[in-house]
Amino acid sequence: MTAKQDFTCSILVNQSAAEVFNAINNVSAWWQGEIVGDNDKVNDEFEYRMEDIHFSKQEVVELVPNKKIVWLVTDSKLTFTKHLSEWTGTKICFEISKANDKTELRFTHFGLAPNFECYKDCSNGWTLLIQKSLFSLITTGKGTKVF
Repeated sequence: MTAKQDFTCSILVNQSAAEVFNAINNVSAWWQGEIVGDNDKVNDEFEYRMEDIHFSKQEVVELVPNKKIVWLVTDSKLTFTKHLSEWTGTKICFEISKANDKTELRFTHFGLAPNFECYKDCSNGWTLLIQKSLFSLITTGKGTKVF
């Protein structure tokens, strides 16, 4: 049996850990689509919707200021896959650390593995969102439209 590989990517920025943390928590500024709900504290819930293609509901399960944010996907519907609820039960994690004189953000979607039907589309989407839109929000104060 082979080990499951979760999707991960990272970025390095000159901004502080606090600036990175605050940008991540400004979800609607970098994750394109409709965001409804709160993500300010543990047990908060918010929903993400991109037209009729993607719906997911996240619960904040860990929030360590300037260090770590973890969302548990409690419900999902991906209309472009046969297994509509493929994301349900997965975790979305943001880890912030110092890397020499820069701040590193390591993003991991635990459970989003190559055996998922949506892996290619979802990993490509996350790469664009983290490395382009969130990076832009952190470095310029404005997220960018990536799709």
